[in-house]
Amino acid sequence: MQSALVLLALLLLPLSASSALPTATSVVAGLNELARAAGKLYFGTATDNTTPEFTDPTYMGILENYNQFGQLTPANAMKWMYIEPEPGVFNFTLGNQIADLAEEYGMVLRGHNGVWYEELPSWVTSTDWNATGLAYAVQRHVSGIVGQYAGRVYAWDVVNEPLNDNGTYREDLFYNALNTTYINIALEAARAADPNVKLYINEYNIEYVGTKSTAMQNLIKQLQSEGVPLSGVGMESHFIVGEVPTTLVENFEAYAALGLEFAITELDIRMELPATEELYEQQKQDYYTVVNACMQVSACVGVTVWDWTDKYSWVPGTFPGYGDACPWDANYTRTPAYDGIAIAFEGQSISA
Repeated sequence: MQSALVLLALLLLPLSASSALPTATSVVAGLNELARAAGKLYFGTATDNTTPEFTDPTYMGILENYNQFGQLTPANAMKWMYIEPEPGVFNFTLGNQIADLAEEYGMVLRGHNGVWYEELPSWVTSTDWNATGLAYAVQRHVSGIVGQYAGRVYAWDVVNEPLNDNGTYREDLFYNALNTTYINIALEAARAADPNVKLYINEYNIEYVGTKSTAMQNLIKQLQSEGVPLSGVGMESHFIVGEVPTTLVENFEAYAALGLEFAITELDIRMELPATEELYEQQKQDYYTVVNACMQVSACVGVTVWDWTDKYSWVPGTFPGYGDACPWDANYTRTPAYDGIAIAFEGQSISA
């Protein structure tokens, strides 16, 4: 942990970049400070202690600043392969580290995630499951992780990415053995393990009006008609510069009309490299557009970026030729995107 003096020194570092790009930010206030003043629950970030992030003192000094980040999401530490590496054998070491950090600094903690088709231990992927066996495994897993952090987690992404982009259900091992009932099983197990935690379904490409968003809304209505507990929807929001949806507010209002809260859970806006001043200015506008849409719909409780610095962004490794997706660059300089977020929380025009 950084001392108060070290943290203060970090916060007072000059904001100018060492090169022409990115253009330095002019905003002084912290993003969580602005989000809270605007009536939102938090501005937060994912963080990953399965990588070198937690051994990087500069990274930690900024991460631990509540004025910047009022919420943490473990990018990997609570996923199935890390937290239940053997059947019924849980390892909470990594998850506890992030939960303890959030608690120490008064941050909201989001649990991520319960059931997902990726990052599964080999004992899950190599088993020829029947419905009874897999239903038990899902219930045990979700009960174990949600129960471990009961009372400490604000919301859990209980089910992660159940849909294809065409609105059909993803035919993963859970769906193949249990059809859509795995979703019910997971949500009901989570509610039994923690009566007060918010239960979310988290998904990408549902941020705009379209087939996939309609399918998600139909899934929500089905669960509601069956009395299955569900509190909210996570809008992942992995976007490309210049391609942010124009129907965000309309779409957000449709979810709010279902009686749910929602959050922007994994925001980043990547650009095709090399970066230019024009791309950074467009990215500033794009971040403003997303956060401003959240500001316009009260059911949007907060915004989380999928890590906050390009130094540890997942984007270059997943989307070759793309990068510079975060509000801080790889040298911890705030980019124009930071301004776009701040201006939206302040309720100002992007031209201000």
